[in-house]
Amino acid sequence: MKGAEFTSRRVIGVYLVATGLFTLAASLIWGVNTLFLMGPGGLTIFEVMLVNTAFVIGQAVFEVPTGVVADTIGRKMCYALGIATLLVSTLLYVLTPVLGWGIPGFFLASVLLGLGFTFQTGSVEAWLVDALDATGWDQPKDRVFALGAQVLNVATLVGAVLGGVLGQIDLKLPYVARSASLGFALVVVIVFMREVGFQPRPLRLRDFGTETRAIFRAGVQYGWRNRVVRPLLWVSLTGGTFYIFGFYAWQRYMLDLLGQELVWMAGLVMALLSVMMILGNASVRWIAGSGESRRQPARILSIGAAASAALTIGIGSISFIFPEPGWTPFILATTMWLLFGFVFGVTGPVAQSFINDHIPSAQRATVLSVQAFFLDVGGGIGQPTLGWISQQASIGLAFLIGGGAVAITVPFYESAGRAARDEALAASEKSVA
Repeated sequence: MKGAEFTSRRVIGVYLVATGLFTLAASLIWGVNTLFLMGPGGLTIFEVMLVNTAFVIGQAVFEVPTGVVADTIGRKMCYALGIATLLVSTLLYVLTPVLGWGIPGFFLASVLLGLGFTFQTGSVEAWLVDALDATGWDQPKDRVFALGAQVLNVATLVGAVLGGVLGQIDLKLPYVARSASLGFALVVVIVFMREVGFQPRPLRLRDFGTETRAIFRAGVQYGWRNRVVRPLLWVSLTGGTFYIFGFYAWQRYMLDLLGQELVWMAGLVMALLSVMMILGNASVRWIAGSGESRRQPARILSIGAAASAALTIGIGSISFIFPEPGWTPFILATTMWLLFGFVFGVTGPVAQSFINDHIPSAQRATVLSVQAFFLDVGGGIGQPTLGWISQQASIGLAFLIGGGAVAITVPFYESAGRAARDEALAASEKSVA
């Protein structure tokens, strides 16, 4: 199957299948990971956040080197390497408590997980955008990203429910199932994904340092020095201090509010969160508009960030308003968490389309990796800090502080919007002249 045989429809189809299979495999542990670490793993909530910090530090360290791989030997190869690394690291993760390796084993597994996800970060997105451009796609790309996000969230829904059911039986089972599913996803990617719109080139070990420096400079030039992209990097840094923490801390916080150790409930809430994100994805076309009535993406993102901050602060307040556990605080907090998911479902595809519109093709994977690096740094700061606050005070207080961090992203989105309007105006004046 040659690249010329690829149509935009086929590109989108491969993207959706690859996204769905990968997310289904990955999400099998997302609803129970913290419960596993605090159960069979024997860790405290602070130690859980330290282990997760090892994951994001691993991502931060490997973001640029794996960007070199994506922008040289190809995005498909990079994605395949990511899946294979995740498979190995997941097996190591579940074997750690069995073999008694303790927190050092979890640290090693988490760093390898970070490596696996950095291989995936930006590579699939860069592959999709370049392939769509090469096959003549002329529609707004946020619609494709929204469709991909819907598939991702459906896969998360199925994976979270299945992981919760398996976890209720034995908290190790979701990890075993994840490893098997990643193996299947790897085969599918190798067989069906093709490089379209990007020409891979050899990467020799002796040239790796030179390639890394060149790609780093490209990341600086087309990322940090870009007036539109730079504020979005700060968004990733500031928002990342809460988002990764909130994703993992929610499982423990939810059961504490409920006052019952219902592991399957964690999977159910994760599934409901996926449903709300799907609804948010489906609303992108209506919210973003089309043609002359198309709304400014930065304004949508600003409003979404403000709403997310308010919801996060509201979730954290529940534990102070209702000091005793029960169904009422659980339902109130869960409702706000689900609304948070809806907002995220809207802003995610809009943000993806917004930043990709301002990145050149040749440096796309690199700049997206730089953005992920900023997110990792934020997570590396936020997880141990908010984890320590959770251990010493409460998870609710950590959510309150995290909501403040999310609120800081609003002016950065506004700054990116002003820069985008200035850029568009300058391009219009140049074309007239």
